[in-house]
Amino acid sequence: MTHNVALDLGWAPSACTLPTAEQPLRVAEFDALFADAVQALARPEPTRLRLELAFSPAHAARAAELAARENGCCSFFTFTLTIADGSLALEVTVPAAHVEVLDALAERAGASA
Repeated sequence: MTHNVALDLGWAPSACTLPTAEQPLRVAEFDALFADAVQALARPEPTRLRLELAFSPAHAARAAELAARENGCCSFFTFTLTIADGSLALEVTVPAAHVEVLDALAERAGASA
């Protein structure tokens, strides 16, 4: 089943400064990262998502670069990349006002992983 990103209203809130034409490309980049690297995900609280990624320098670099670019247009995200003891995790947190965006991100990660 395909997902129509143009209709995905929860993904790009009004606070996002990424040009509308570029938003589907960014979503595709996240989808590719999720498909290639996500091994497990957890939602320890409504405002926090934890993605366990396959351990590799390439996945770490890709996640860090994508998180930095995403934070540039949606500054409400907080990304924390943890590399320790042969594991790699990306945590994403948002303020309560943006939980629906995190919900959409978690749904995409779960569907792609």
